[in-house]
Amino acid sequence: MCGRFTLRTPTETIAAMFDGLRIPQLTPRYNICPTQPVLCVRQSRTGENEAVNLRWGLVPFWAKELKIGASLINARSETAETKPSFRAAFKSRRCLVLADGFYEWKLEGKQKQPYYVSRRDDQPFCLAGLWESWTDKSVPSSNSIETCTILTTDANSLMLPLHDRMPVILPKLHLDLWLDKDFSEIEPLKKLLVPWVTDDLRVYPVDKSVNKPVNDSPSCIEPMSGNASLF
Repeated sequence: MCGRFTLRTPTETIAAMFDGLRIPQLTPRYNICPTQPVLCVRQSRTGENEAVNLRWGLVPFWAKELKIGASLINARSETAETKPSFRAAFKSRRCLVLADGFYEWKLEGKQKQPYYVSRRDDQPFCLAGLWESWTDKSVPSSNSIETCTILTTDANSLMLPLHDRMPVILPKLHLDLWLDKDFSEIEPLKKLLVPWVTDDLRVYPVDKSVNKPVNDSPSCIEPMSGNASLF
């Protein structure tokens, strides 16, 4: 799964990934948590890519309350196209969630040890996401809120010691197809949702301070000192 992640890459680097797409000025974030705004790329109504901030935790358009989003931060890629919460978005509201690392926890003794996962070259990557627009029908003339979720798949061999799931990282080759809101053939889309190449990633333990959402600094991703090994 994916419950926390980072985006500390400079704005210019993110823009270059999308051929100079206009990106809102970014502040480095080392502990992005559910219900917070996250940077995403999606297709606009005119078919052009646009960068937007979406609330993390998808709220289906038919939901009665915003709080349901806190339990829908991830969607299983194997079943997203059939689940009531995600199936409409899977067909035509797909997006990319920008990140450069994510956290996973492993039970060691009686405590959960956080680990940080990133690319070995420290470059940013795109997570497969879905987005929705929700309006509180109980409040007349209320503004719509746009939310998103991150798709997960089976863990690769590197991640498996930590968890049996991992977020879907999409290669550049597949970004355009995933974003194409007019393409709705389920099987070709599902074939994109596979584990990332193991050799391209690194994993190491970090301090438990990342467990608290209030902690958002470079110290969150520093390798933990001691006997804990990197792999």
